[in-house]
Amino acid sequence: MAETKDFLLEVGCEEMPSAPLASAQAQLARLSASALTDAGLAHGAIECHSTPRRLSVLVHDVAMATEEVHEVRRGPATGIAFDAEGRPTKAAQGFARKMGLGAEQLVVRGDGDGKDYVFAETSIPSRPAQPILSAAAKRLIASLEWPNYRSQRWGSEHATFVRPVRWICALLGDEVIPVSFADVTSSNATRGHRVLGAGEHAIANPSAYRETLRSAGVMLEDERREAILAGVARIEEERGGAHVDTPRRVLDEVVNLCEWPTLLVGRFDEEFLAVPHEIICESMLSNQRYFPIYDASGALTREFVVVSNADPAVSPTVVAGNERVVRARLDDAKFFYDEDLKVPLDDFVERLDRVTFQERLGTMRQKVERMESLSAEVARGAGQGEEVARLARRAAHLAKADLVSQAVVEFTNQQGVMGGYYAKAAGEPAEVASAIREHYRPRFAGDALPEGVVGKAVAIADKLDTICGMFAIDEPPTGSSDPFAQRRAAIGIIAMARAMPTLSLRPLIGAALDAYARQGLAFDAGDVAEKVALFFAGRLATIARDDGVSPDTIEAVSSVGVIDPDEFLHRAHALDGARADAPEVFDDLATAYARAAHLGDARLGTTVDEALMGQAERELLHACERGAGNVEKSLSMRDFDGACRALAELKEPIDHFFDDVLVMDEDTVLRENRLRLLNKFASVFSGVADIGALSRRK
Repeated sequence: MAETKDFLLEVGCEEMPSAPLASAQAQLARLSASALTDAGLAHGAIECHSTPRRLSVLVHDVAMATEEVHEVRRGPATGIAFDAEGRPTKAAQGFARKMGLGAEQLVVRGDGDGKDYVFAETSIPSRPAQPILSAAAKRLIASLEWPNYRSQRWGSEHATFVRPVRWICALLGDEVIPVSFADVTSSNATRGHRVLGAGEHAIANPSAYRETLRSAGVMLEDERREAILAGVARIEEERGGAHVDTPRRVLDEVVNLCEWPTLLVGRFDEEFLAVPHEIICESMLSNQRYFPIYDASGALTREFVVVSNADPAVSPTVVAGNERVVRARLDDAKFFYDEDLKVPLDDFVERLDRVTFQERLGTMRQKVERMESLSAEVARGAGQGEEVARLARRAAHLAKADLVSQAVVEFTNQQGVMGGYYAKAAGEPAEVASAIREHYRPRFAGDALPEGVVGKAVAIADKLDTICGMFAIDEPPTGSSDPFAQRRAAIGIIAMARAMPTLSLRPLIGAALDAYARQGLAFDAGDVAEKVALFFAGRLATIARDDGVSPDTIEAVSSVGVIDPDEFLHRAHALDGARADAPEVFDDLATAYARAAHLGDARLGTTVDEALMGQAERELLHACERGAGNVEKSLSMRDFDGACRALAELKEPIDHFFDDVLVMDEDTVLRENRLRLLNKFASVFSGVADIGALSRRK
């Protein structure tokens, strides 16, 4: 086995921004693997690590040299490779050029089939690993990209990096690999924590890297995360079931802000507990990266967790300093909240005429007016009375009021939440306050829906108004652009509508577009309504596919124009289930339906003369009449399984019909009567699904 050694490359610099570190770490792993593979240098597993002051890659079992490569490639036969005078032809010259040789370097010999050919023999000698790694390391450092962060230059150097590079450690085994970047030359030394292990620390070999860093007061990212989570668990246990809020995004950032984490607990003044906990926590999480602590009952406490990168010996000083900082931040939050409470919500609503919703769709004040009427329609469509519709209208009127409040201008993520607090403080009904708080839901996949009908009505009105408006100005979402999150809005509407089975989307789409027309927006209402309906149909098809419904079943249900979520998905599952229970019946029905639809002539209608019919025709006629009644009854009761069973009963009579009856009889009267009967047969299916779609994928 060829000799192997571990390779370590560490780039040390001033503290890097935390956000792009994970991306840089992933890039380093990918670029390292690609560089070694392209160079033909065998290697084992690749580890990449980071701290705020370093990026490193550790490659295990790197071969000390590339393998020697000897390659023989057969070219054209000699009769083609040489002319009558023995000179190389264009075929031979082209083959030689492709192989990086001159035509005179080609070798002639047999190949076991009784013919002679020209061969190209090339040898690539083995190359030592050291110069390969030296050149690759410099390219790696220069190739890292830092999206959204401008790289820096320092001193007299033209090379750039996200922060000034201060040291490079490059080792193959115990041997230093020469690497030079931005006037920094590699060595076998790393640097420790600025306080706990200041200065240079020699690394004996790559396998000692992690332990050398630990002895110098530096943990790698997996150790830091584990230490932080263990500290959080300890703090929770000490407080008898308390909960420390550690959102993934903030936790990831905190992991990248320290090299030796120490968890400390600070406290803020009790007066701040009177402020909505959402803005208190957002201030701590977003501005200071502190983790709030909730007690066992879920109430916010005065305590918060600070992850310190300082010497644990000065922890009391660190806590005191952070408490001073948080006090100033929370003073601001309390001031904003108290000032907002002095302004009537209706005054905030009037100020919305200075906030643009979308350039062509008007202001947020106009959006609120459209939402008022639409939310009331949603409430009525959900089977609610005028009192609920009135509450929905009032909630919609106030839903966007907090956008111009001082608290939401400062803490934009709390829009809706703060409006709910202000509405409650103003004495609005509980349903109105809850609807304002929840009307942005669901904000992402798996998010909770608004709890009450009023909240759902306002949320649907808000989202549907946005979708219809964007389609009206011909700006639907594209594959690469959806700035108004229309897909997410549609999925949210579908989720809420499934909880209100009586709700019908088409009238609501029409009502939303009518509101824009009254506002003076010019568009083709019928065309836009159909495009919006198709947009919802597309989202429903995706949801049905995710539920495991077969594509042809989805096509069959989509073809009848159903876009009400609960009905669409129940139909799709019912038809898919019926097909699974009786596959032969529905396969034959699909084939028969497709044949009937092909032969039938819609211009003839469905009125038949039973006196002209034979036994098989009468059986089909009576089956169609029974089936149409059963399907209509089932659909009126939203019994889609029953509708599918009613369709299945048509299999036997349609089979007998096609077995016993010549449809295209020479007698025009008989032929047209039979075509009308086929029209009647196809019409039974029209309200359920396009069963013919089930045969088109065979």
